[in-house]
Amino acid sequence: MKISVSTLALYPKPFDSILTCLEDKGLEYCEVINEYPYDSISHEIIDSYNIKISVHAPLSDINIASHNKAIRESSISQVKQSIDMASELEPTVVVHPGSMPILGDKFPDKIREYNINALRECSKYAEDCGVRMCIENMPNINGLFCRNLNELEEIANEVDAYITLDVGHANNMGISADDMFKSKLIRHIHLSDNDGSFDNHNALGSANINFEKLFKNIKKSNYNDILVVEVKSPQEVTESLDYLKMLLKN
Repeated sequence: MKISVSTLALYPKPFDSILTCLEDKGLEYCEVINEYPYDSISHEIIDSYNIKISVHAPLSDINIASHNKAIRESSISQVKQSIDMASELEPTVVVHPGSMPILGDKFPDKIREYNINALRECSKYAEDCGVRMCIENMPNINGLFCRNLNELEEIANEVDAYITLDVGHANNMGISADDMFKSKLIRHIHLSDNDGSFDNHNALGSANINFEKLFKNIKKSNYNDILVVEVKSPQEVTESLDYLKMLLKN
């Protein structure tokens, strides 16, 4: 399996120092969150390392389902810029669905329509660019779309996209390890741990997610895409990689 680490754990260190750190750990993949200070990355830096880069579209200050047309269109544009970046790197981009804006609950059908249309537009753009777009399942926060994996699968099918399974988000939604890895559309996985009460992004094996069961299902499916360690500190990266090595030996 392809083991990667998200820039989340090392943010906001310079990108070259992140790649040096990961290369020293023997890793061949990194997932960059494509916003400041990684909104623009020098190819000269990337070409200096033997690490493949996947792209996570921006998280901050965007909403592709916004009721404000200018915000919605700007958000879609930001996702497309991440798709452009992915087309020059590892051709996978992770995209968050939209969310219900303030006062948007007065027009729920319209907001859901915005979300679907935006995801469809981005998915078509990704296809044209030769990039695989993977929509991520969300944690248990009111107003976020695609918290339910069945809902996400329906939407991904509708817009001709794939799924990023965020294991921490799924656990926060009360989804068991047996039920997380069921969709055939999963082409990307984010790994972190939590106790179910909040999306803490803790080190793997430090809370209550049953990774042994999860990885049995992953192995049965012959999954051969990227597994991204998405924790919040360098120490948790080390702990998670050690835990992953143990799991993958079994």
